[in-house]
This record gives sequence, structure tokens and C-alpha cells, in this order.
Amino acid sequence: MSQLPGIEGAKRLAAYTAVDKHILPHHKIIGIGSGSTVPYVVERITQQGTELNKGRIFIPTGFQSKELIIEAGLNLGDVDQFLTIDVTIDGADEVDAQLNCIKGGGACHLREKVLAEAAKTFIIVADYRKNGKYLGENFAHGVPIEVVPFAYAKVLQNLRSVLGSPNASLRMAKAKAGPVVTDNANFVIDAPFSRDLIKDPSSLLTKIKLLTGVVEVGLFCNIAQAAYFGNQDGSVTIKRVEGTKVIEESIAAS
Repeated sequence: MSQLPGIEGAKRLAAYTAVDKHILPHHKIIGIGSGSTVPYVVERITQQGTELNKGRIFIPTGFQSKELIIEAGLNLGDVDQFLTIDVTIDGADEVDAQLNCIKGGGACHLREKVLAEAAKTFIIVADYRKNGKYLGENFAHGVPIEVVPFAYAKVLQNLRSVLGSPNASLRMAKAKAGPVVTDNANFVIDAPFSRDLIKDPSSLLTKIKLLTGVVEVGLFCNIAQAAYFGNQDGSVTIKRVEGTKVIEESIAAS
């Protein structure tokens, strides 16, 4: 495998290693996530060959992954057709020591969570910057929260005054006037929390989800079986669930 420099090389290392280990010949229904590492996932799957891929169906989490699947000439499907997915591979904004994740930097976390929960195996791919001990350690933008537009102001008020995120804010678009609108026609709130409040992400997830108007929260807890992080030195760090523990190891790139 030819080397790409810097961050892009790290992303490709993670994606290629994860595909080689988890997208196996008997896997027929495959979820494709979102983010900057995912194009390398599709690239590696395509390299497995036309014969192997012609019998597979690929389920996207959003517009980006749908376009990647179509452009690669792979078979496109939908989660309402295939309720059980063999493997879903997706990116993440941050992963902690217990494989809890913050996702939603690309505003796709509702669909991403549906595909993650539908999968027999859910795998994360990212570069070394996303590999943390605690959530919020490196990703300072906050927890992405998808909300129905009608309720966003009240949800913001509750996040700030009740749940302890005084800097929670509506995510604004960069190339259009107004807020970011998801593939589901909803808004996104980014809510930063202190280390003390986010140290138990499962509990925080429950509290946010109970707010009326919240559609989904970008905290993925106890879902991922493994995470692959490409490193600057050409190695790949793997965090994986083994029994009741999360084991971390580094391997040289193949």
C-alpha cells in the first residue's frame, strides 16, 4: 500500500485495516457510515473485487455515503429493506477508553445510530486525533443533538439551565444563511459538557434524550465492538471489546 502523508495516511491505514479484518467474504449486508475516513473504507471494499461485491448490498447513513456507494458501482440498499446488517463501519469525532463515542460532527448521527444498532458488528475507523481517554478531551465542540425545529429553543434552554451546558448553541451553516439542516429536516445543537458531567456518557445520554423535542443524541454508548486508529508512525491502534473489558493494542500496517 502506497503511503499517503499525514492525517490522510492515518485515516487510510485505519480504514484499510478495519475492512481487511471485518468485511469478510460471507458478509452480504454492509452499513457504510459518514465522515472523512469513510471514503477509504469504500475504496478498500471496492478493491476486494467485483465478483465478491456483486452479491452484497450497501446501506448508507446519509447523502455522503450514498454517493460514495453509487460512485463505486456498489449495490445500494436501505435499512427499511434490510433490518439486520452484518457489519457497519463508521467514523467518529472522538472515542474514549471504553469505546463510547461522540458522533454527529457531520450531522448524520441519527441515521448512523440506526445502522450501528442494526449491525451484528459495529466498527469505528478514525485517525489518532480521535483516540482519547475521556469524551470531550479532544473534541471540544460538544455533544451533537438533533432536534425538531419547533422545539429547538426550549431544548437549548433546558440544556443550558437544567443539564449543565451553558454554552450549548444551535449549529449554524457555513455556506448558507441560517442553521444546519439534517437529512431528516431537523436542526442540530452542539452542547459542551464538563468532564464531571460527561464522565458517565450513558447517564448523560438518557437525560438529554428525555428532553421533549430531542430526536437523537450523538453519544454512542456500549455499541462499538472495536475501533481502529491510524497513527503517524504507520501503525494502527486497535481498541476492542473482549469479554467485559476493552483491550488496546498497536499493530504494524500490513
